[in-house]
Amino acid sequence: MAAKKTAKKGATKAAAKKPAKKAKKATKKAAKKPAKAKKATKKPAKKKKAASKSKSKTTTKKKASSSGTTKAPKTGASAAAAAILDADDTAARVAEHAALLLDARSSTATKAARVIHEFVEGQPELLQGHVDKFAQGITSKHKRVIQVSADALPAIAKIAPARVAKHLDTLKAAFEPTIDDGKDGLVRTFANLCTASVAYQKRLEPVLTLALEGANGKTLLRWSQIVLPALKGEPHARARAVVEGRLDRIPRAVAQQIAQNLGIRLRVRYR
Repeated sequence: MAAKKTAKKGATKAAAKKPAKKAKKATKKAAKKPAKAKKATKKPAKKKKAASKSKSKTTTKKKASSSGTTKAPKTGASAAAAAILDADDTAARVAEHAALLLDARSSTATKAARVIHEFVEGQPELLQGHVDKFAQGITSKHKRVIQVSADALPAIAKIAPARVAKHLDTLKAAFEPTIDDGKDGLVRTFANLCTASVAYQKRLEPVLTLALEGANGKTLLRWSQIVLPALKGEPHARARAVVEGRLDRIPRAVAQQIAQNLGIRLRVRYR
């Protein structure tokens, strides 16, 4: 009987201890959970900071990209050319500037040349009615006028060769008195005419021969690549012979390039 009572007392004590232990554990867990919650609340704050940083970066990138894509406003000749294109009387204004190319005043002729040059590559059709001005401008005393004439004439010869051919005698006579820039423009013009029609070859062969015979080494290399492909038949053969005959009178490095283009070897005696 005494053993049973002691066993019951031990069991009741153990049962009493278990709830107490469970309660302690529960209170400890409950005390730890808020701490974890605090840690969890810190993480979104970091995300918010990261998000704000990323937003600031994207906005700065957008600003940078927008600033990079903005085009600078047109000034000077480009602005004047744009105004001419937007005007209702574009043809009349182009004609006015073309006439100013022949002005005796350097500043006036130079300004007009800069404006006209804006149309050479993009709108050469606007210039085809003013070949006579460029034919005179190729021997101008103003270098800028010579340059725009030297670029305008070959551009017009591509799209309207007959208009340029009307002034062929004037252009051929201008070859020798003009400066190097003018000569280069005339050679390109004559080559474009020969490409447009073989009928121009006979009239232009003498001046092209003169150009090839008098060119220095680097210029001969350039002109041979322009002139020879534009000529056909006998005019081509004669122009090629002129180029080959010059190879022993120009620097070897340039002569070697020309020989490679022609598919020939330099002579052994060449030094």
